[in-house]
Amino acid sequence: MKLKVNRDARTPIAQQIEAGIRTWIAAHGAGGGRRLPSIRRLAATHHISRNAVIDAYERLVAAGLVRSRPGSGFYVADSAAALVSQPAATSGLEEVTNGLWGLFSANEHTLKLGCGWLPSHWREGDDLIHAIRQVARKSRSGIFEYSTPQGPEELRRLIQERLRPLAINADAQQIVMTGGGSHSLDLLVRMLLEPGDVVFVESPGYYNLFGLLHLQRIRMIGVPRLADGPDIERLEALLAQYQPKLFYINSVFHNPTGSTLTPAIAHRVLQLAERHDFQIIEDDIYADFQHAPTTRLAALDGLNRVLYLGSFSKSLSSSLRVGFIASPPSLVQRLVDIKMLTSISASRFAEQVVTTMLQNGSYRKLTERLRTKLANQMALALSILKKSNWEVYTEPAGGMFVWAKPPATITPEALSELADRCEVMLSPGHLFFADHQPTPWLRLNVAYMQDPRAKAFIDAVR
Repeated sequence: MKLKVNRDARTPIAQQIEAGIRTWIAAHGAGGGRRLPSIRRLAATHHISRNAVIDAYERLVAAGLVRSRPGSGFYVADSAAALVSQPAATSGLEEVTNGLWGLFSANEHTLKLGCGWLPSHWREGDDLIHAIRQVARKSRSGIFEYSTPQGPEELRRLIQERLRPLAINADAQQIVMTGGGSHSLDLLVRMLLEPGDVVFVESPGYYNLFGLLHLQRIRMIGVPRLADGPDIERLEALLAQYQPKLFYINSVFHNPTGSTLTPAIAHRVLQLAERHDFQIIEDDIYADFQHAPTTRLAALDGLNRVLYLGSFSKSLSSSLRVGFIASPPSLVQRLVDIKMLTSISASRFAEQVVTTMLQNGSYRKLTERLRTKLANQMALALSILKKSNWEVYTEPAGGMFVWAKPPATITPEALSELADRCEVMLSPGHLFFADHQPTPWLRLNVAYMQDPRAKAFIDAVR
């Protein structure tokens, strides 16, 4: 199979490979069962990275043109003849999902340097296992029954107390439990928006939100994220052109830049929200990684225009999906109704495990250790990047992410090939922009930076 690859084209190589294989299937009348070249062989033949081939094959599998047979390879699907005439999908949703599957499906020997979670060996299991055993032993309902629609009042009161140090005065009745941060966003998008509405998002920003908005046919407008928060001058200029229903902001240890909102910018954002009548979603799922609390929009606003969301999944366990939304009182019932219609309830078992750990103090101690560890890792990561002449967007005080750009002399293809060689998996930078614009910037997870493979990759790029 000979495909044309243009390294200078704006179209990503993975999409070129996908289009080429579609054309090959159409030209050769390839029926079901015909085997495609292996990932390694196709990458070697065309001098491209294996990641690009993996992305292309995953796109074709998603389109129903190719079938994956574990341990054997990829084969043309029986339905390919009927589907091959259909144009390749180029929607924003596919751009997001296809770029992410590699991070979740990569083998255990690949270092997920671009991922958004802590390494497994960082996880402290003893206290968590103890809490799980307590719930299993003492609460039969926690194992077998649904949770309450709004979430257990006991847990909501514990969260109410956890918000006080952030100066967020939310009554327990204003808190709705969810199945994690992404579930919270899904509920809010469903509740607040309709197809055709305009939403302002940070640029770069959170890719999963872009996918959720795309699903609901919402128009996204990017507001540049600077070291101190959203670019206020650009925000004002955009507000002269558009009338957004909503503005999504990641206040602390922003994903992907690691920056934190300053008080001055927070005040200006709220003033503009009042003047132009839009609501704000404040995503604060990294709050527990911060040593000393900084300004929150929800604290300044009093949960009037701001809906605040948090999560325990980043710090405690990716498998125990527990999050929450602190909402204006008038929206609580609508949130609960949508939650019941879409998921009935969150996990009662996971909620009771979190409740146990909040009550016995083990969660507080765990996050204290994580903060210190992440802050140390951030300092080491910044030192490594500077020594290798990488450009850092801003120097975060903590958290997981640093937004960095490799030396300008290396091409994206060469960077991808180096990552393959070092057994490192990256997050493509374009995923963090709503319009998927090409970018040399990369999100790096500092919790993985001390691994020899990460060091070898960073050093090789210089």
